[in-house]
Amino acid sequence: MEKEEAAAPTASLESIMLTAIIDAKEGRDVMTADIPNAFIQASMPETEDGEDRVMMKITGVLVDLLIEIDPGRYGSYVVFEKGTKTLYVKVLKALYGMLIAALLWYKKFKSDLETVGFKFNNYDPCVANRKVNGATQTVRFHVDDLKSSHVDPKVNGNFLSWLNNKYGGHGEVKATRGKVHNYLGMTFIYRDDGVTIDMRDYVNNMIEEFPIDLGNETAKTPAEEDLFVVDDSLELDRKRADAVHTFVAKGLFLCKRARPDINTANTYLCTRVKKPTEDDWNKLIRLMKYLNGSRDEVLFLAADDLHVIKWFVDASFAVHPDFKRHTGGAMSYGTGVPISISRKQKLNTRSSTEAELVAVDDVSTMILWTRLFLEEQGYRVSRNVVYQDNKSAILLETNGKRSSSKRTRAINIRYFFITDQVEKENIEIKYCPTNLMIGDFFTKPLQGKKFEFFRDLILGKESVSMLESIDRSVLNNVDSETDNEQTACEAAAMKTTTT
Repeated sequence: MEKEEAAAPTASLESIMLTAIIDAKEGRDVMTADIPNAFIQASMPETEDGEDRVMMKITGVLVDLLIEIDPGRYGSYVVFEKGTKTLYVKVLKALYGMLIAALLWYKKFKSDLETVGFKFNNYDPCVANRKVNGATQTVRFHVDDLKSSHVDPKVNGNFLSWLNNKYGGHGEVKATRGKVHNYLGMTFIYRDDGVTIDMRDYVNNMIEEFPIDLGNETAKTPAEEDLFVVDDSLELDRKRADAVHTFVAKGLFLCKRARPDINTANTYLCTRVKKPTEDDWNKLIRLMKYLNGSRDEVLFLAADDLHVIKWFVDASFAVHPDFKRHTGGAMSYGTGVPISISRKQKLNTRSSTEAELVAVDDVSTMILWTRLFLEEQGYRVSRNVVYQDNKSAILLETNGKRSSSKRTRAINIRYFFITDQVEKENIEIKYCPTNLMIGDFFTKPLQGKKFEFFRDLILGKESVSMLESIDRSVLNNVDSETDNEQTACEAAAMKTTTT
């Protein structure tokens, strides 16, 4: 069976976050719903000769139960194989547990939505839109969990009635209305000025389930400065190694949704789950202590302008033991970071400029996808800005080979792909001082005031847009190559407060 025939698509996390910001910006009414017994409402496909192509073998107690329920239907078909009652049946409906069940449901639901006027986004197969009374209704779904939004609450009410008429035969389609929605493990709290993504219960459960009782032990940052340092400490015993795997996976689920402030630390630990050591165990404890001391943190997202996207891309130089660099990227609509990227670069580079080029290439897929997705949603992107703090890299990305010297000739031409996008006006490159580069947060384990400054921007406590309004004089007296970066952040924060 081909992969395409055995797996159903689901709405991407990026789509869920971006459309939630749009819902808040436009003041839409939001409805979430769960379709009960969804799979068995999809019929199995038939072969060319009309025969169902999937057979199921039933043995043991289940055979007796079926005969007791309907002896006339099943009794005469029971056979004995090696002394065991056996029943062979044709599968007429998609059943939970079958490889193709979710895909069959997806195809049915997609087809049904198309019959009532929905058009699917070409860049996410689980996001669909239609115009109702001159405004857009958006539906996104993850298997049988769906979310619908429209400025008029009556539209969602009518859509719920349609869902029940179509799929309510196996149980009522129940919906949640209002400002608070539990959806895909996140609590969305809609406000007049944006949307909060709350996973505090998830964090509390992580801490309670952790093998070590943390008590009142906390940490001010998720990792110490030696996060990327790999030492020769002993491998963990099986029990603690399994715990590392479990809680790093839980952390990954968390950091991609409501807590991007732990992304950098958790990304490193993801590379260590195969053979974790005592040092890795201590780094995980540090991460858990940080969560223990920041249980009440939530992510707040809002948009200044739905037609302007801001990306902050950075790279740290030779931070890994093999001297590879680390890429950091953050996207914002104005307040908070719905999309963050933290990953080790796959090749070695010889300078910070080359590392910055590789970083933009690493993030370029999401930079371009985000624009295309939003334009399919009906929001023409007037500015897709990529901020960087390396002027040499900006020249190379803007001019391509025309700004390439002997030091950069070794870089494969694919890293000037971004130059083509600049010429096509799909993106624009802007300079951002190092002290205000949010992407830096995802390239290394920051500490102190600098960590707090960027964390507040990322979690939406402060507006990302305020970076553009900070008086340049705040930074003129700061040497970005010295340890005075924290001073700049403090000064910037003070400037914003007074403004």
